[in-house]
Amino acid sequence: MQALKFLLICPLLLLSPAMLASQADQDESLQALAADFFEWRRVQQPVSGDDIPRVERPEGWVPDFSPGALDEYRQRYHAFLQAVDQLDNAEWSIGNQVDAQLLKAAIERLHWELDILKLPQRNPLFYLDQTLGSIFELLVLSSPITASRAQNILLRLEHFPSTLKSARINLDQAIRPFAAAAIETLAGIDERLLAVQAALQDIFPAELGERLAAATKAAIKALENYREWLRFGLDTMQTAFAIGPHAYQWFLTHVALIPYTPGELLAQGQQAWNRSVTWDVIEKNRNRNLHEMPLFKSADQQIQASSLKENEIRALLESSQLMTVPGWLQHYRIRKIPHYLEPLSFMGVNDDLTSENRLDEDAYSYIPEPAEDLPYFRLASARDPRPLIIHEGIPGHYFQLALSWANPNPIRRRYIDSSANEGIGFYVEELLLQAGLFDYSPRSREIMHSFMRLRALRVEVDIRLALGDFTIEQAGDYLARTVPMDRETAVAEAVFFAFNPGQAISYQIGKLQILQFLSDAKLDQEENFSLRHFHDYLMENGNVPIALQRWEYLGRDDQVLRLEVLRGKPVTVPQ
Repeated sequence: MQALKFLLICPLLLLSPAMLASQADQDESLQALAADFFEWRRVQQPVSGDDIPRVERPEGWVPDFSPGALDEYRQRYHAFLQAVDQLDNAEWSIGNQVDAQLLKAAIERLHWELDILKLPQRNPLFYLDQTLGSIFELLVLSSPITASRAQNILLRLEHFPSTLKSARINLDQAIRPFAAAAIETLAGIDERLLAVQAALQDIFPAELGERLAAATKAAIKALENYREWLRFGLDTMQTAFAIGPHAYQWFLTHVALIPYTPGELLAQGQQAWNRSVTWDVIEKNRNRNLHEMPLFKSADQQIQASSLKENEIRALLESSQLMTVPGWLQHYRIRKIPHYLEPLSFMGVNDDLTSENRLDEDAYSYIPEPAEDLPYFRLASARDPRPLIIHEGIPGHYFQLALSWANPNPIRRRYIDSSANEGIGFYVEELLLQAGLFDYSPRSREIMHSFMRLRALRVEVDIRLALGDFTIEQAGDYLARTVPMDRETAVAEAVFFAFNPGQAISYQIGKLQILQFLSDAKLDQEENFSLRHFHDYLMENGNVPIALQRWEYLGRDDQVLRLEVLRGKPVTVPQ
């Protein structure tokens, strides 16, 4: 009920449209509305396994997706949407218009989650994120577990039965493939949670030990009952999960702000796939007589090498005039996965990218011991840590998020969708490949080309899952065979993409948008173009969809106008 209490006291409900419109400074009214929305959103936002949209929750937070809460969330969606639509932006600068579009897109994501994807009604996996995932959010933080954090872990653990009770009420349109995936995920959950409990007992305040044991026991029982409830109802559930082309197009133009149709994205993905395969074949032919790259002998050796390589990457960014590395920026480090996190490591990306309020802390990624049977990405890092340091750390997610969290504009600090963020993460991989980081490491170049193949293929898999052309099994088999990659990772990706349509395209499509943005900037600015300045702007505004960045940075509004056309709104095109 905490979320409902927050809804009742949120000051926006006290503001009528007339009061909002009467404010003299429209920028201030926009920022005030955005502040109300994002403060509410960090309470309401569902937990996800994705590391990009993680938010800092208030003390004592627990998820609330009870039927009453869902009704309140829909009311809030309409109130926020009406408020942003009634702001008078006729005389606004491009920057303020960009901010208004960001806020509206963030608001529209609620409609996407609640009424198009219908996550609470259709997806049994959703409630694993709101239970196990809510604990994972706290366990993955790199700082020591304090008494306050221990209390929050207990509160969330104790809330499992309530959340799963709501699940059984809400899931009246449950999807069988998602339920089957949830049942499989919960196999052995008793052993996993008992292992978490045992590891936490050593570091929790002694007076909380009995409460932890009791909460763990109740959580296990609730999860096992949920698994049995799903298993009992499996044969009566619908099998179709595709959202169809119209809903997918709505997401592109209202939430992701990507000015293309699904068909256009498929064509772009196919071209990128052809390119990635070609360069991969040529690279492997070039390296055909070389030995395979060995694994690190231990996690400690991998950690030591990662620290050296992260500093090497930072130095290259500056020496090559690629972008500015601020002196205040902390480091992206690697450490062994803690014993209390390992049993739940399957619940999300195993890293801590810090936050808007933790810019003075290092970011961390957690690793296991090197082994030949590791999943796709972990195996790559056990040979060379640089590809994932680039994407997840420097100059990828941690670097970009830290610079964006330092943006003086609060809207651009707090708006998150991931289409731009993942595009940047993928773009900087090839940026550093072309800049020469891997000139003397041919097998590492093969890793980079394999990553390119996967990201290009994700476009087709994402869209075909959303349109109903692929089952989850078909998508997993296709990824495993075509990338190629281990089937465990491939099926896990297919499941995640199936209930998160639009996420998997963000890597390749975001990167292609950045390439167009850069080439347009070079064309427009000619001899005044600065690669460093371009990248500095891109990173500081890295949460902002690329079509809007391009509009603000270059004054080119063609992609913004295309968004309006695809939304079905008439626009006046300048002659």
